[in-house]
Amino acid sequence: MRAIPLGGLGEFGMNMMAFEYGDHLVVVDCGVMFADAELPGVDIVIPDITYLRENKHRLRAILLTHGHEDHIGALPYVLEELDTPVYGTAFTLALARAKLDDSGVSEGVELRKMEPGVPFDLGPFHVEFIHLTHSIIQAGALALTTPVGTVIHTGDFKLDPTPTDQHVSDLHTLADYGRKGVLALFSDSTNVERPGMTPSERAVRERFEEIISGAKGRVFISCFATSMHRMQIVTDLAREYGRRLCFVGRSMFQNSEIAQEMGVLRIPPGLLIPPQDLRSLPRNKALIVLTGSQGEPMAALSRVAVDSHRWVSVEPGDDVVVSARIIPGNEKSIFRMIDHLCRRNARVHYHDGGQPPVHVSGHGSVEELKLMLNLVRPKYFIPIHGEYRQLYRHVEMAKELAAVSGKTFLLESGDVLEFDGQGARKNGRVPVGRVCIDVGTLDEVGDVILKERRHISEDGIVIPILAINERTGELEAPPEIVSRGFVPLDQAQDLVESARQVILKTIEKSNVEEVGDWGVIKEKIRTALRRHFDQETGKRPMILPVILEV
Repeated sequence: MRAIPLGGLGEFGMNMMAFEYGDHLVVVDCGVMFADAELPGVDIVIPDITYLRENKHRLRAILLTHGHEDHIGALPYVLEELDTPVYGTAFTLALARAKLDDSGVSEGVELRKMEPGVPFDLGPFHVEFIHLTHSIIQAGALALTTPVGTVIHTGDFKLDPTPTDQHVSDLHTLADYGRKGVLALFSDSTNVERPGMTPSERAVRERFEEIISGAKGRVFISCFATSMHRMQIVTDLAREYGRRLCFVGRSMFQNSEIAQEMGVLRIPPGLLIPPQDLRSLPRNKALIVLTGSQGEPMAALSRVAVDSHRWVSVEPGDDVVVSARIIPGNEKSIFRMIDHLCRRNARVHYHDGGQPPVHVSGHGSVEELKLMLNLVRPKYFIPIHGEYRQLYRHVEMAKELAAVSGKTFLLESGDVLEFDGQGARKNGRVPVGRVCIDVGTLDEVGDVILKERRHISEDGIVIPILAINERTGELEAPPEIVSRGFVPLDQAQDLVESARQVILKTIEKSNVEEVGDWGVIKEKIRTALRRHFDQETGKRPMILPVILEV
């Protein structure tokens, strides 16, 4: 048997792990990663599926541990190329279907429901879904049993003793597997740097109640649109404190509808109102749950913060709760949004370490990670889901416990971990990488495009415009120079004039054939100007000559 991480190791997001035995291959999770400032113009990043594409005849299924974007977000792109059934819990599949419908690739995709305690076979893989608590409902681990042994992939988890839906983690099944013998454990490393236990989802209720009970105006609560635990808490508090509930933001509205239809979000009749009815409702009677906890520019809370939302506005004295962790890379946009809210004299509550908290993590801290290891007692241990320092720390922690009888492996995406009767070992690599997607066009953004975007963002662009007589090959007028993001040309007339002289000298030194061949003369002008600007300013703007034939 071979385990091959195709994404999600050494990074947050893009989770995808392949397991193969003989002529059979299954994939666990299919996630995206959101782009940062290093990828200008890119919306999301998905794993490179070259390996799956080359082995699609062996692919038996994609198994989903839960419904977060970093675990299901790449499905529309992957299923456009690969024809395979997708397994998940009912809620996970409902979110996946909505995503596939939005992308127009749902036709022909087979979605099959998994349930805890109801194992099934995929070729030589005997698969069992094991319920674990997380910040989204119906999440869990996967036990994959093969002739070589059983591996357990935890997905994302914490061991919440008091989840809002009453479904606690199935530690008994994990312990049963531990007693029978587990070949390898692949375990979530996200919170390995946090000591103790992660608080229960119920921990936010006390702070929410404190804020809502003391609020004089509207109360806005922003959280992830998949946080059904939190949405149920807010719903219950709205009913208790006589406020009408309103969901704002496309994904928030869509997911709440899915959850209500499935009976996993219980809203009393008459409590919920549409956004357009907020204007006629007294401000102290409104409780608004909205998207945008990460400061996304077009999300509901960001638009409310700058007073550009069609139905919703913030006024002095309103309370705004940002109930989500700050994902690394989003700090600037989140704090910029909070600044805008503060300018409107709103009282903003965010994850500032206050007690009780407005947000709790969905990932297990050190003691929960240790408990997972002690329950499963694997022969081999492999940390997943985290940056390299977190995977490293998880390995060091596992080595201190007596729970791991064999080796620990610190893998990176693309490494092949092989198991057989003689043990386990790294054995080569497969092609992996990132595929950048512009959601507006659904097109892949190649390395060349990214390099050009970075170039323009750093040094700007200069466009020299030349009018050349098609018969004589001579300039009809002095060259014009247009610039964006380079230097203010109206304040650098000497630089403009010297650039014109460079162009004129380049044409003067070129023969008639070179001037008549636009490709050649453009390249000569580009090279000469690049050298000139580098010498004069130390910058190397992108230069795009334009030639007009007259």
